[in-house]
Amino acid sequence: MINVTGNGSVTSCDGITRRDFLQVGTLGALGFSMAQYAQLQAKGAVAAGREERSAIMIFNLGAPSQLDTWDMKPDAPREVRGPFQPIRTRSSEFEISEIFPEHAKVANHFSLVRSVYHTAAAVHDTGHQMMQTGRLFTGGVNTPHAGCALEFLKGRRNELPAHVILPEPMGPTGGNLPHGQDAGFLGKPFDPFVLNGDPSQPGFQVPDLLPPEQIGEARLRRRQSLRKVVEDSIQTFESSDAARLMESNFSDAYRLMTSQRAREAFDLSREPDKVRERYGMTRFGQSCLLARRLVEAGVRFVTINTFITVFDEITWDIHGSAPFTSIAGMKDIVAPMYDRAYGALISDLHDRGMLGNTLVCNLAEFGRTPKINPAGGRDHWPQCWTVYFAGGGVRGGQVVGKSDEIGAYPVERPVTPGEIVATIYQSLGLDLETHLPGPNSRPFPLVNFGTKPITELFG
Repeated sequence: MINVTGNGSVTSCDGITRRDFLQVGTLGALGFSMAQYAQLQAKGAVAAGREERSAIMIFNLGAPSQLDTWDMKPDAPREVRGPFQPIRTRSSEFEISEIFPEHAKVANHFSLVRSVYHTAAAVHDTGHQMMQTGRLFTGGVNTPHAGCALEFLKGRRNELPAHVILPEPMGPTGGNLPHGQDAGFLGKPFDPFVLNGDPSQPGFQVPDLLPPEQIGEARLRRRQSLRKVVEDSIQTFESSDAARLMESNFSDAYRLMTSQRAREAFDLSREPDKVRERYGMTRFGQSCLLARRLVEAGVRFVTINTFITVFDEITWDIHGSAPFTSIAGMKDIVAPMYDRAYGALISDLHDRGMLGNTLVCNLAEFGRTPKINPAGGRDHWPQCWTVYFAGGGVRGGQVVGKSDEIGAYPVERPVTPGEIVATIYQSLGLDLETHLPGPNSRPFPLVNFGTKPITELFG
């Protein structure tokens, strides 16, 4: 995983060591040849007749309360329904919370899934994994993020990365498990490109990764490192599939470092001030604008973390007591910046003619308890919550699934995290019967056997 900081520095998460050099050739270790890899990429091509699509995944780390946002129960008891009122939207099919007026204006473009649930532990990490990979981390098997699987199967369109995470990867959320934001068993070559920085900060600019005068020196260091590894008893490595794969990764990185297209795509200063202000000069707002620019430039998949951790900032994690916030605090602190940015993103994509070919999915790790706790907040509740989709072939303005009278359990069309990820793959044109090179050289299904997408979303 390459991490790029706003101060112009470039770091590799582990550096080039003999151990990492061997690990990066994971396809060879799994018994996959470059020819087989190419065949898998071909199989992952867009379905016949379907246009090439991209995706923006907005992950609402901390988990919004379904009852105070997109699945309100105005007739429920006060301790269930919460303090907000529902408002009409541009969709005749549903109402949403008054704290999202900009969502209401674009509701004809997105559709709600109000019956998502999982049966794993009610901790953030498990939900992060399941909702981004389709599987829980068990038995040491770390399933790749949907964007990483997409990159493995389709590769990149140009010198820009296939999958980018903004504004930085998820941090600690109370557990000690993977968050599902890397390539997992596919290996480091397919990790996302991660920008570590806040694009809303004054003067923020994405560096060129390597100044021109350092490129020659970097290539020299790389050649010296490779030579040392080869001389270290791996005489046949240079002719192996793993070596060719690693050389390909270095070539991709080099093209990115020297690409005018990449510099322009990451440069928010090229946007008019009124456009930036439309999204809101917040970290999340400018990340949404940057995601639009990256997709426009050819990036296949962008993951936006609305928040980074539940500990050092106010998030959707509204337990009520300090250091968290209450339901009222969510209205005043979280909802305005989130609502503004999402409304701007959907409108901008639509106005530019990009929404049809760009899936925008808003996900979270679980929902919130039906009853308000004594601190004025709600606690973790994986038994039922809401996610929503726009663009990418999705017919907007509809509702899939239904929760019970207090938003506690699905009563119609229960939806699992695996089905959410399958829906993303469906929109992107991936064959759900595809197998990835899994652990111990076993073919690993893209989705679990029998897992189907939410076909009702597609018009």
